[in-house]
Amino acid sequence: MEIRIRSYEEKDLPQMIEIWNEVVEEGIAFPQEELLNSQTGKGFFASQTYNAVAVNLDTGEICGLYILHPNNVGRCGHICNASFAVRAGARGLHIGEKLVSDCLIQGKRHGFGVIQFNAVVATNTHARHLYERLGFVQLGTIPKGFRRKNGHYEDICPYYCEL
Repeated sequence: MEIRIRSYEEKDLPQMIEIWNEVVEEGIAFPQEELLNSQTGKGFFASQTYNAVAVNLDTGEICGLYILHPNNVGRCGHICNASFAVRAGARGLHIGEKLVSDCLIQGKRHGFGVIQFNAVVATNTHARHLYERLGFVQLGTIPKGFRRKNGHYEDICPYYCEL
């Protein structure tokens, strides 16, 4: 499978919304609880600084995506934040690594100096190992900072990396 990371296009929105909603529905990684529809999804993705998709060049299918945006404003506006989603059937194929690596490049291209992840769920070990392998530093642990879909609370681990 050959994967290409590129900027999203409007034609990608149905698949992007599907992948995003899949992660939200799982309730184990994203803080969002509301699912996107075609209207809210279009507005949500349009409001980001940058969106990218991972495309399977063999099939044309979108396998994953990321969103990039400021983490704060004003004197902290040089810090960005991102979220990553990979289609369940495409996980374990290093698509997340391609997305995060591209995000680091795009963050710098868009004028950010630092990327910070505010709420990486402690049990998301695959993501945490990936971030650490790519040079991210864990800032600490926030006990019970994430409420899973089943109501159980888990710790979150903020991460950052200079761009």
